[in-house]
Amino acid sequence: MAYTPASLTCLASGSGVNLFHYTSTDTAATINTANYFLASYEKFNVNDIILSVSASGGTPVVTILYVNAVSSSAVDVVDGTVVSATDTD
Repeated sequence: MAYTPASLTCLASGSGVNLFHYTSTDTAATINTANYFLASYEKFNVNDIILSVSASGGTPVVTILYVNAVSSSAVDVVDGTVVSATDTD
């Protein structure tokens, strides 16, 4: 699947940094690929944070990413940190 701009929501802005939420059925590895977010380059600043909810075999995966490079020809995000959760009940 490809990037869906309508699935990117800006949750907050302050001090030149934005916090986004993005949901996709793509895997976390696909989402953190260089230029995945290129269609929305104008929304991003370096160091913007993206909370990504993606899929892995039908199981949701939450990843914290940040933008480390942005221009009209390239958007790169870090590989991110997966937020793990344990639900023992």
